[in-house]
Amino acid sequence: MVERHSFKKLTVWQKAYLFALDIYKQTQDFPSSELYGLTSQLRRAVVSILANIAEGSERQHKKEFLQFLSVARGSLAEVETYLLLARDLGYIPEKEFSSLEEQRKEIGRLLRGLYKSLS
Repeated sequence: MVERHSFKKLTVWQKAYLFALDIYKQTQDFPSSELYGLTSQLRRAVVSILANIAEGSERQHKKEFLQFLSVARGSLAEVETYLLLARDLGYIPEKEFSSLEEQRKEIGRLLRGLYKSLS
């Protein structure tokens, strides 16, 4: 099992943390009418990725960690959906969308790899 508080040492957590910061920066420019809509949903979902990796790594049993990683993967899929919507609504320029999408894909690969290594 992962040692206590070592979630900060996990590459996937580090990449997800940077991704969350980028999402927060990008959503600052969303229309104010989206504050309680897309902005809030996107931020909540990206934070959920981090929180589930951290919480799962602190659990006593590997099976619990796997469950939390599964939830993190679900949150990552939510982020993908919200990013597509934000791009198509014109809230995120294509260049920024592409950068965020590359980060999202890398985090997905890392999550799958960690899940596979633990199962």
